Amino acid sequence: MKKITCVRKMGRELAKLFMLTFAVLGIVGSANAQTEEKMPLSDSLMEVTRELTTMDYVKPGTYILKDIRVFGVKYINSELIINTAGLVRGEEITIPGDYISSAIRKLWSQRFYSDIKAYVRIDGINAYLDLHMKERPRISTWEFKGIKPGEEKQLQEKLELTNHSELSDYIIHGATNNIKAHFEEKGFLNVKVDVTQRIDTTQHLKNNFIILTFNIDKGNKMKIKEITFEGNEAIDSKKLRGALKDTKEKTLLNTFKTAKFNSDKFEADKYNLVDYMQSKGYRDATVLEDSIYQIGDNRLGLKIKVNEGNKYYFRNITWTGNVKHETNKLNLLLGINKGDIYDKKTLESRLGTSQESMMDGSITVSSIYENAGHLAFQLDPIETVISGDSIDMDIRISEGKPFTINEVLIKGNTRTTDRVIRRELQTRPGELYSKELLMSSLRQVQAMGHFTDNMNPVPVPVSDGLVDIELNLEERPNDQFELSGGWGGGVFVASVGVTFNNVAMRNFFKPEAWRPYPTGDNQKLSLRIQTNGSYYQSYQASFFEPWLGGKKPNSFSVSAHYSKESNGNLYYGTKATGHFATTGVSASYGKRLSWPDPFFTLSGSLSYQAYLLDNWDYFRIRNGSSNIITISGQLERNSVDHPIYPRSGSQLSVMASFTPPYSAFRSDDFYENENLTDEVAYKWIEYYQIDAKLKWYLSTMPNNKLVFMAAADFGYLGHYKNSEKAISIFEGYSLGGDGVSGYSIYGVNNIGLRGYENESLTPYASQGYQARLYNKFTFEVRYPIIMEASTSIYVLAFAEAGNAFNGWRDYNPFDLKRSVGGGLRLYLPIVGMFGIDWGYGFDKVPNTNKKGGSQFHFSIGQQF
Repeated sequence: MKKITCVRKMGRELAKLFMLTFAVLGIVGSANAQTEEKMPLSDSLMEVTRELTTMDYVKPGTYILKDIRVFGVKYINSELIINTAGLVRGEEITIPGDYISSAIRKLWSQRFYSDIKAYVRIDGINAYLDLHMKERPRISTWEFKGIKPGEEKQLQEKLELTNHSELSDYIIHGATNNIKAHFEEKGFLNVKVDVTQRIDTTQHLKNNFIILTFNIDKGNKMKIKEITFEGNEAIDSKKLRGALKDTKEKTLLNTFKTAKFNSDKFEADKYNLVDYMQSKGYRDATVLEDSIYQIGDNRLGLKIKVNEGNKYYFRNITWTGNVKHETNKLNLLLGINKGDIYDKKTLESRLGTSQESMMDGSITVSSIYENAGHLAFQLDPIETVISGDSIDMDIRISEGKPFTINEVLIKGNTRTTDRVIRRELQTRPGELYSKELLMSSLRQVQAMGHFTDNMNPVPVPVSDGLVDIELNLEERPNDQFELSGGWGGGVFVASVGVTFNNVAMRNFFKPEAWRPYPTGDNQKLSLRIQTNGSYYQSYQASFFEPWLGGKKPNSFSVSAHYSKESNGNLYYGTKATGHFATTGVSASYGKRLSWPDPFFTLSGSLSYQAYLLDNWDYFRIRNGSSNIITISGQLERNSVDHPIYPRSGSQLSVMASFTPPYSAFRSDDFYENENLTDEVAYKWIEYYQIDAKLKWYLSTMPNNKLVFMAAADFGYLGHYKNSEKAISIFEGYSLGGDGVSGYSIYGVNNIGLRGYENESLTPYASQGYQARLYNKFTFEVRYPIIMEASTSIYVLAFAEAGNAFNGWRDYNPFDLKRSVGGGLRLYLPIVGMFGIDWGYGFDKVPNTNKKGGSQFHFSIGQQF
């Protein structure tokens, strides 16, 4: 009996040792999976005990997990821990196996525990699991001291700190480093961060919640006072400083450039410095070392040691592998001759291998191949140094065979139909692949306004000579809803408007297509109502079809409007005894041109408008009607790269409008007759009108964020006969203010000029007259704050100058009213573009001794 007992004891110890070995191997795997913090191996061991039973130690056993107990946890529910670990009572498990070690890995991934131990007790076919755990404290509040509230908010957002996260040395160390890096980017190079913690007594679970406080001493903001160079013998230090794009000295000349030191940007600038030296022929130029030294409390200096090396020149340039294009043609595109200074940047730009040349669409050696189907085109310039200062170039070309487009696959469009997108594409199946046409197609699709900037065209070769084009789109809502109110004519006017930018009228009578309205054909429907009850009402409706018939890009649009103003006054309670009403309809037809380039469109329109007056004492005509029939022609060119925030391209519009020359069929006596009333003279209005507008966009920074915009506007309202009553009293210009017409029914073209009140720059505006000629010039600098699919925000600074005149006799192009200021634009897909500007007008307002002064302006919508 003693022998049997001894054998059983030995078996029990061997079982424990055997299973302990397997458990260690399983738990080591779980410990290695931890990325935040590794536990010591001894803390992760699974200790296994087993009651007397028969067991095969060579093969793992299968048991029923009878019960699970959790020890050492005070603040987290035990059943929640068990569920999180994926443990289930009554489940069949294998020991040794990965079941328990996998559960422990899941618990470690929660990062709420500083110690986890698992013990298993075996009883027959049942297994009992005990988890002994130690909880980490949790952070209830993150505090920042020593900084401003705005800086604290920035840190909270950048560090993405969340309450109730675990407290560990890793968390504290990571947050501290991120805080230092955040302020170092802003020029504070001597940041000190001291971390303290205290128990949060306001929490229910008091002993486990910690308030973590970061005491921040930013120190002085360091700016670069001087940048010196050593080792440069041929290139002047001033030019080397200019090659540093984001690392500048604090001088008066660099007023608009930051002088704070940023280590990441300085590293990038050292590459820019080497590129500049190489562009001057110093092919072997390098930056040997650099050092930073402090000058006073808030200034520092940079010392950069360079090695220029020898100056090199191009000698012989040969081409290898070119079959399609002759060597003379390639040499002409390259534009580099024997004896020219070695310039790597120019070489890469003209070969088409630099990032800038790939993006700007310039004609390069690479582009003439890529635009002719050679998708697999490769170019490898080999340099050979000859005689110490000369370089021979052997430019090796692998043309590859031309690729034909097999299929164009459109993905990501949820509302806009494939048919509407495909008609804008210039890359079609069966045609040669062309990178230029692909980029042009993307611009056309972007101009529709239904998609974000995240367009990703991917050429996918499907066989030898065939390629699929995958066009990945991200659709965004761009319908607009307006609900606003404002003062006009001494009364409050409410406005409600809606613009549907992607209508499909062909599905208008299909109930299943109303989600919430038929969409997909890129048609535009606008409806707008303004009212002040019975005293003012305005109704406007328009429809635009960009592809009439669906086969050619010929547009068609119709519009109608009606407005009416009475002479009643709600404030004084007077009833209306007269009114001024305006009604009109118009239709236009446009055609997209292929010459001089695809950005041109030509359109013509026919419109009718009537002004109806009844007992109206506030205008030239008291009773009767004035009618206008107009024929207009317009030439436009639009090559901007983005409809919301253009970074490049231009917009040009020239429009001429004519009415029938009624005076040509009337004698001079008709207008000179003393008995001629205004009602008869102005029954049929005649004029011709010329309007021209130009906008030009240019981005100068490498990230294309900072944008310069220059604009020029001109308008002239002419007449056929030089007689007072033959000159139109409608369709003139009103200059000044925000340019938002909102509340107006007198047929006036409102032109904004910030820094002055609305209509204040119109000669004799107080007497009811309109200007017949104006010109305006605008210069803006824009910078984006947020550019997302759902929201776009950018700030701007502007300078404007313009004036309005009664006619050519009064016109003086140098007599301009000037202003400067700044503003903000906010674009939301559902409501469109909102703007607020502050401007200061420097010049006197006509007929007053008062300058424009400080003015705030509000605007709605994109203006051109």
